[in-house]
Amino acid sequence: MSHDTDKLIRQLSLVAFLMAERRPLTARDVKGNVEGYSEMSDEAFARRFYSDRAELTGLGVPLHSQRDEFTGEELYTLRSENYFLDRLDLKDDELAALQTALFYLDGKFAYAEPLRLALQNLALGRPGFQDARTDTAERVRVSAPDYSPELAGRLSKLEAAISKQRTIKFAYWSPLRDKVTERTLNPYALRLDEGIWYVVGQDLDRDAVRTFRVSRVRSDIRFATRRERDFRLPPEFDVEAHRVPRPWQIGAAVGKARIAVQDDTAWWVARTLADAGTLEDGVFETPFVSIEPLAGWVLRQNGRAVPLEPKALLDAVADGLARLRETHEGDGFSPARERRVEAPGDRGERPVGPIAPERFGVLQALLAHLLSACGESREAHLDADDLAARFSIPREELQDTLSLLNLVNFGGGCYTVYAEVNEDTGDVRVDKELYGDVFRKPPKLTPLEARAISLAIDYVGPTIAAEAGTPLDRVRHKLEETFGQFDVPHAPTGSAGDAEERLVRTLSDAVEKHRVVEIEYLKEGEESPTTRSVEPYTFERELPFWRVHTWDRTAGGSRTYRLDRMRSATLTKEEFEPRPGFDPNYLREPRTARLWHSPLVARWKLERGARSLTDKAAVSDLPYKTDEWLLSEVLGDGGETVVLEPAEARAMVAARAKALQQELGVSARRKRPAARA
Repeated sequence: MSHDTDKLIRQLSLVAFLMAERRPLTARDVKGNVEGYSEMSDEAFARRFYSDRAELTGLGVPLHSQRDEFTGEELYTLRSENYFLDRLDLKDDELAALQTALFYLDGKFAYAEPLRLALQNLALGRPGFQDARTDTAERVRVSAPDYSPELAGRLSKLEAAISKQRTIKFAYWSPLRDKVTERTLNPYALRLDEGIWYVVGQDLDRDAVRTFRVSRVRSDIRFATRRERDFRLPPEFDVEAHRVPRPWQIGAAVGKARIAVQDDTAWWVARTLADAGTLEDGVFETPFVSIEPLAGWVLRQNGRAVPLEPKALLDAVADGLARLRETHEGDGFSPARERRVEAPGDRGERPVGPIAPERFGVLQALLAHLLSACGESREAHLDADDLAARFSIPREELQDTLSLLNLVNFGGGCYTVYAEVNEDTGDVRVDKELYGDVFRKPPKLTPLEARAISLAIDYVGPTIAAEAGTPLDRVRHKLEETFGQFDVPHAPTGSAGDAEERLVRTLSDAVEKHRVVEIEYLKEGEESPTTRSVEPYTFERELPFWRVHTWDRTAGGSRTYRLDRMRSATLTKEEFEPRPGFDPNYLREPRTARLWHSPLVARWKLERGARSLTDKAAVSDLPYKTDEWLLSEVLGDGGETVVLEPAEARAMVAARAKALQQELGVSARRKRPAARA
């Protein structure tokens, strides 16, 4: 039996013993009665008992201790309120909405299995709660651009290191320096910003707290030592203080920029950039560290934002427009040849599975489920295949998992349940033992399960609220009440979050009732929002954006709209008949542009699917539907991205750059060489 399995049985037996005795116990009582401790020396027992108590606390099962006033010995108890899940006042439709979220995210969410286990505990004992998909699950699609099996495996290792407080080593690629270096990190927390995963921790090489993008890890993640614990989380650490800033605000601010925005687009700036600055009287003021990324944002607005100061910002915008004209006027050029692509297996990494729930949590939940199935009876029969699928246990390992629970009966001297698979009949016979009723209630959520629910809300929270007919903050508040001692970070719920929730609620209502919606929408490249009448059909969650797929009655065709560009959505009284076989054809783009990226930006473009060239530049094939969208993408790079084809797109970029020089009141300060040189 492995070291981890020994520890698991020891910890479960300790919990069972303390729960069954229901009285304060000494360390001598524990050593003499709990399997795994009795054979140890006093010194080894002291170390293991201390370590097990610390790990149980980390799993949400804190042991309470107090000193005996007569003998002076330390007494240990496990109070039921520290083990069992508090009564959760979630309505059935709210819980069903969370279950719907699991269907949205399955296969695209690294925390799907801990989420499944958490919902299993939350639903325990609720009659009529079904695992079937709801109608909403069929009309919402989730895609995560940053998600991959490789990323999920790295998150799994990072979760293990964070929970065990283990120092890790890994090779990390910095796009700024275009260099891979070995890093040593005490990982404190994972966070998800704008659909991108980051790990935050103490960089032991730099002696400072640093944030690392997980997708930039270029090696296997390894424990730096063989100790059971390497560090403790500083009490003053706050993961929210390490939210990834805007591209022009990374570092210590060196100045403040002023940018004029038109009245018809000021609402959009106020909604999407509230964290980056202030908007007053049509002027957006934002602190900056680097002027070039801010100039790129101004150019991306395609005339809707006018730089006022500092002069360096105006100069950067002017230079960007000059480069855009120079690189797009006339004929294109032939880029260098593409470099050989290194296959993932070439790096020698071992494949790692996605994040799995803690085995302790799985066995806790399994025990409660088996006893709940017995109810008031002494025994129950369950389908073995269904039980294995419910807890994501490989069918061939089900008996071994049940045997661990059976061993705990003896390890803690506390007989709760005996379960065995009958391979001939395909069922599991469950016998409730003497102490079975003690463990019939669902256990508390582990930190990993709590985090899985919190992240699920951040992914698809507005649709959960719409499905449940409940404000999202009420659902979140109820769930956080069940998290107990765990402070689970989540996305802020400012004006942008509130607006997003209102839009999703209105559009969800329209989808369900087949009602026409009138929307105000700010299209990419346009100066003012337009009003459109649409028939909404389905949603797309592609972090960090929400999209709704519609039939646009105003345009007379299928259209997809981003909710962050939607000023308002009003439900009308007009109903519509769903169009047979309606397909918005989202992502079936009719055109593709071939782009060249200079070495200055190529490193970042490679993370978005571009292909590296031998001269350190890159090329990409970018699908697009509208000229306005392609134009904004190219303008934002200030001439460092060049359209190679189609030829008409090159002419469009050159003409628009020339017009913007007049509209923004800037002109080139000097003749600059072409970016490709």
